[in-house]
Amino acid sequence: MAAYHILRFAHILKKGLPKKQVWTKPNNTSIVVSAQVVLMTALADFEPSAKRLRVEISAPTSPSSSLQAPSSCSRDNHDTVENQGRGQNDTETKMDKRPKTGADGLRGVKIKGDRRRNGPTPQQFRNTVYQWLVKPKKKPTSPEATQEDVEMAGDCGFQSTSAQVLAYQHAENPTLSDEDEKTQPLTPQELDEDKPVSPPSKDSAGGGLMQTLSRNHGGLEKKEVETCSASSEDSVKHNTKITDFFSGTSSPVRRRRPDKSPEKQDADKETTSAEAKWLGTPINELKRMPECGGLLPPLRDIRGQHTVMIRTDLLEDGKVSVPYPAKFKDTWDDDYVKMPCSSRNLFPVQDEVTQELQKKSRWELIKETLNDTLSSQQELKNAILKYSASQAKKWDFTALRLYCTKVLDPDAAEHLFGSLLPDMVQLALRASELCTKPIPLLKGGMNHSITMSQEQVACLLANAFFCTFPRRNSRRKEYCNYPDINFFRLFEGPSPRKIEKLKTLMCYFKSVTEQNPTGLVTFTRKSLDKPLNWRSSQTRLTKIHITCEGTIEDDGYGMLQVDFANQFVGGGVTSSGLVQEEIRFLINPELIVSRLFTEALDHNECLIITGTEQYSDYTGYSHTYQWAGSHQDTTPRDDWQRRCTEIVAIDALQFKNFLQQFSPEKLNRELNKAYCGFARPEERRQNLAAVATGNWGCGVFGGDARLKALLQMLAAAEAGRDVAYFTFGDSQLMTDVHKMHSFLTRRKICVGQLLPSAR
Repeated sequence: MAAYHILRFAHILKKGLPKKQVWTKPNNTSIVVSAQVVLMTALADFEPSAKRLRVEISAPTSPSSSLQAPSSCSRDNHDTVENQGRGQNDTETKMDKRPKTGADGLRGVKIKGDRRRNGPTPQQFRNTVYQWLVKPKKKPTSPEATQEDVEMAGDCGFQSTSAQVLAYQHAENPTLSDEDEKTQPLTPQELDEDKPVSPPSKDSAGGGLMQTLSRNHGGLEKKEVETCSASSEDSVKHNTKITDFFSGTSSPVRRRRPDKSPEKQDADKETTSAEAKWLGTPINELKRMPECGGLLPPLRDIRGQHTVMIRTDLLEDGKVSVPYPAKFKDTWDDDYVKMPCSSRNLFPVQDEVTQELQKKSRWELIKETLNDTLSSQQELKNAILKYSASQAKKWDFTALRLYCTKVLDPDAAEHLFGSLLPDMVQLALRASELCTKPIPLLKGGMNHSITMSQEQVACLLANAFFCTFPRRNSRRKEYCNYPDINFFRLFEGPSPRKIEKLKTLMCYFKSVTEQNPTGLVTFTRKSLDKPLNWRSSQTRLTKIHITCEGTIEDDGYGMLQVDFANQFVGGGVTSSGLVQEEIRFLINPELIVSRLFTEALDHNECLIITGTEQYSDYTGYSHTYQWAGSHQDTTPRDDWQRRCTEIVAIDALQFKNFLQQFSPEKLNRELNKAYCGFARPEERRQNLAAVATGNWGCGVFGGDARLKALLQMLAAAEAGRDVAYFTFGDSQLMTDVHKMHSFLTRRKICVGQLLPSAR
C-alpha cells in the first residue's frame, strides 16, 4: 500500500508540481523553493514503517507561515514564526490529480475533513532538514581502519591512502534492515530526469549539474553549516550520494523504493536486472596496449630527462640487458641514490688492538657477513644486525622467525636456507656490477624518467631485503621525505599479514634467481606545470565500462591502470598496509624499487611505471589477503622490451570532514591530480589506452565513491581516454555511476558545465 501511494505521489510531482514555487520567510529572510521540495521534505518526516502515506496541512493561513522551514541550527526567535500557522485542528489530506481550488491550497491536494490527525510539528520538520543536511545517519566504520593500519601509520610516519577497494563496499553499502530499505534515496529513474525541480538561477547559467550540487551544499545547507558549531561539522558523515543530485530534485527524499511495473520496466531500457554484472560499453571495445599504441622513439639516454642504465645498442628480445657503463661510477651526493657498494659508505669499527673506533668500508663488512653460511633465521638476523648495529635494540624479527619456523615445512625451510637465500645474497652483492650508473633521485617538481633492466631491479630489491641501503633506516634525516626501502619493518611483529607478504615476495625472489628476467622497466615522475581551466572545457564524456566483477590488474590488462597511491608511493607495503596499493606492489614487486628514489608526490604530480611483471596470484583483501601461488605473466612486450603494463600512482586527498571534498578548491585539486596521471600530451589521442580504475581515494580517506568516479570520468575525458571502472563487488555503485554517466552523455553535458566557479 505504501509503495502504491509513493508511486502515485511521485507521478503527481512529475506532472505538475515542479513548475510551482512557494515562498517561505524564516526570520525575515526570503527563500524560494519548489513545492516539490516542500512536499518531499514533509513526507520524509513520517515513520518509514507507516502502513500508508499521509500529507498533513494546517488550517489555511498565510503562505509565509503554512510552509515554514527554519534552519535546524539557528534556533533563536523561531518559536513565534513557527507557530503562526498552527491551527487548533489539523486536517488530513489525500493526494489527487485535481488542480488546486483555492488561493491557499496546493495543486494536487484534496482536503478530506472527516478524519483528523496531528501533522508534523515545526520542530519535527526542523529535525528532518537537519538530519538531511547536517547530521546524516552514521555509517559503520570501514573495516580497513584497523589497529594494524594505525600501527603502520605510526611506524612509517604516513598512512596508506589505499583503503578504498573491496572493504569499501562494506562501508558504502552496509547490510540494510527492513526499515533501512524503506528509507533509501530516490534514484534518477524514479524521478523525471528531463524536468528539474526549479529553473537554474542566473548564477548557474551554463554552470550545469555540478552547480546544482553546489547549491545543495551552499544554499539551505550553507546557512545551517555556517551557524552550527565546529563539533557539528566534524560529525558529518556521508549518507547521501552524489547521484541523488542527478535525480531532478534539490533534496534527497528517503522512502521505500517501489517495484516498477512491467510496463515501466519495458519502457525503461536502462533499467537492468539484479543479475547484471556490467553496464555501459563492452570492455572489448575499449582500447588496450599494444594494439592501440603508436611507434616508440628509439630508447636513448637524454641528459636531464631520461636516465637509461643499460646498453641500448645491445637491447634484444629474450636476452638479458647489458649494464651501462661497464664499470661502477661511484656517486655520493644529494642528487643520487647512495648505494651500499659506494666506497664512501663507511661503518665505525672498534680496533681490536687500540680499542679505538675506525671507519671501515660498510660494503666489505656486508659482503663478509652475507657470504657466511646462513642456515637459520637467527643467523640471518645476526648477519643483518652486524652491519646495522645501531638498530640492534630497535628491530624486531618476529614475523621472519614465524615464517621460517612455523609456516615453512622442513623441506621448504631447507630450500630457503640451502638454495634461495644464497642465490639472493649473490644477486645483492652484484650491485657494483649491475647498477653501474648513478641512479638519480626523482625529486619534487622534476619531469624525469629512469629505465633499468628487470635484473637491475631484482638486485636492488635483494639489497632492500638484506637492509643494506645506507641512511635509509630512519626517516628523520636526509631521506625524511622518501618512503622506506629496507625491509626491516616487514620482519617485525606477529601479524599474519606479514607472513602472507613474505610468501608473496619470496615467490618473486625464487622466480628471478632461478631465471634472469630479460625485460626493462621505466619509472617516470611527471608534474602538471599549469593547472587546467576546467570551467572553460567543452570536452564531453568518453565511453565507460563499469563492472562489479573483475580486477584492474586482470581485466584491465593493456590499459592505464590506476594505483590508489599514497603520497609516499607504495604506502605500507614494507610494513602493515595491505590494501589496493600494497597488494599491487606485492604481486608486481618491481614497483617497490620506486620507493628507493621517488620523493613524496606533490599535489600536481604522479608516478608512472611501465613494464613491471606480475609474479604472484592472491585471494582476499586486507586482513583476508592470502598468497595464492606463482603467476605466469603473458603480457606482451613493447619495442623497449617492457611489459605492456602501465601503472600510474596518483594520491587522493584525505577528508576528515565529508563536505570538504565538494569545495571548488578540492574538486580542482583532485581533477588536476587525475588529469596529470591520465594525460599524455605528447601522444595522439587515438593511441591512448583506456583508464582502468575504481574507488580512488575512498575508504578511510573519506572520499565519496560517486564523486570520485565522476571526477575520474571528467579527467579521463579531458585526457582523451575511455574508462573501465571496477567497483569491486558493489553493484549499487555500478548502477549509480552508470546512471550518472548516461544522464550526462544523453544531455551532451560538457566537462566545464559540471564544475562550480571558485568562490
